[in-house]
Amino acid sequence: MTSFAIIIPAYNEETYLAAAMTAVREAMKEVELIGELIVVNNNSSDGTAEVARSEGADQVVFEPHNQIARARNAGAAATDAEYLVFVDADTCLNVETLRTALSFLQSGSVAAGGARMEVDQEVSVMVGFLVASWNRTAAFFKYAAGSFFFCRRDVFQECGGFDETVYAGEEVWFARRIKKWARAREMTFEVISDPPIVTSGRKSDWYSNFDFIRQLAVIFLIPWSTRSKRFCSMWYSRPGDSSESQP
Repeated sequence: MTSFAIIIPAYNEETYLAAAMTAVREAMKEVELIGELIVVNNNSSDGTAEVARSEGADQVVFEPHNQIARARNAGAAATDAEYLVFVDADTCLNVETLRTALSFLQSGSVAAGGARMEVDQEVSVMVGFLVASWNRTAAFFKYAAGSFFFCRRDVFQECGGFDETVYAGEEVWFARRIKKWARAREMTFEVISDPPIVTSGRKSDWYSNFDFIRQLAVIFLIPWSTRSKRFCSMWYSRPGDSSESQP
């Protein structure tokens, strides 16, 4: 039985995926547990699947429905690993962050968790504010960004995995369910503060401040909008995409 699995959901990520996988492989070499690397090709129209294979993924899983929650759940379904670690395709995993996460899970007192997030480039004032605000919120309320989310398999199964009825915010809803489950068992949800997860600041180049404000306004003012991919387009569009998968 594999001790842990690192699951990377990837939709049109041929540009960033190789670097993310390289960082994951380097981190996996430095921990004692047996791990596997799973890439979930989430109906990509580019060379994502080819990159995943050429970079040595242990499994390349195809999920036809273009939705981040389904992609993560498909990856979890493809492994019998005791511990599940979800890393986004534009995120570089540090060995100390992985080691800390696995240590938490092995302790028996931690159900799940995440890590503080930093971006890999200079970003707009708006994006910098959003990242800082998220880190404060995550540390205070114990939430994990989807870019790095770890949990035990039994917790994942008993809490139902990521919510497939929404196209954004699925990691927050999942964290809430896990925390409720954990409290009943005197366990915790931990957010690693150092070292942080380093993720791409590319959306700062792709979208204007107005785009960010509009997207956040839709989600906060119309909560049910997260059930529509069209209303969560910032998470599913790429510059130059010739077509998008339908919800």
